[in-house]
Amino acid sequence: MKILRTRSEISAYTLQQKQQGKRIGFVPTMGALHQGHISLINLAKNKSDVVVCSIFVNPTQFNDPKDLEKYPRPIEHDIAQLEAVACDVLFLPEVEEMYSSDEKWELALDGLDEILEGKHRPGHYQGVTQIVFKLFQYTHPDIAFFGQKDYQQVMVIEKMVQKLKLAVALEMCPIIREADGLAMSSRNVHLSPTERVQSLALYQSLMQIKEGWGKKSVEILKQEATEFLEKSPGINVGYLEICAPKDLQNNSPKEGTPAVALVAASLGQTRLIDNILLP
Repeated sequence: MKILRTRSEISAYTLQQKQQGKRIGFVPTMGALHQGHISLINLAKNKSDVVVCSIFVNPTQFNDPKDLEKYPRPIEHDIAQLEAVACDVLFLPEVEEMYSSDEKWELALDGLDEILEGKHRPGHYQGVTQIVFKLFQYTHPDIAFFGQKDYQQVMVIEKMVQKLKLAVALEMCPIIREADGLAMSSRNVHLSPTERVQSLALYQSLMQIKEGWGKKSVEILKQEATEFLEKSPGINVGYLEICAPKDLQNNSPKEGTPAVALVAASLGQTRLIDNILLP
């Protein structure tokens, strides 16, 4: 596996590959890789000729400096995992390589960045689009792979691609879960043993909605699932919504139409998110 650390190196490499007619698959990450990330690499291998993974803990998407500081960075372990699944290239830049000190970025996202996670973390999705745009510029992907666990993020990036008319296809890949249902996340390492057990309430609330989908009204499903979470020990509910799947603005999708249920909650100092697609 090649490890490239500068914009010029990764850009020259991927352009050379494209000139040879090869299809570039790109998986952007912030490291602390788990099987969810590895599943994206494997999907990228199936659908492209050259797989590029980036690891970059992006400062502009963190509201809380402490959150940025404590974000896990097990880089040697990450490299070993990528090598084990035969990733072709790792792009591993420093902050100074990706940002100058006087940069500004603002992209109209039609309100998608101001609801749900965006409401809880103002400016977060501006930071996400800022770095993903840069990464797309330098890696020249034909197709980019993102995990469904960060569902709102995928919709935001899709909106950016439309707005800026970028020539990249996006593929949203299924959530990878632990055996007991907890969505895999780099933040799970911060859960205490007690919190790890309590965290299952998020998945259980989504399963409750799935079970009742098409049998009960959207309002009743939301109410029952929210009450279940509020009664669950250790859970501090951020939100639980059932939305239209694209704009996420419509919190009362018509019954019989596709929807997505999204949940966020804190356990101690750790914030978790999860979601489920409803047919």
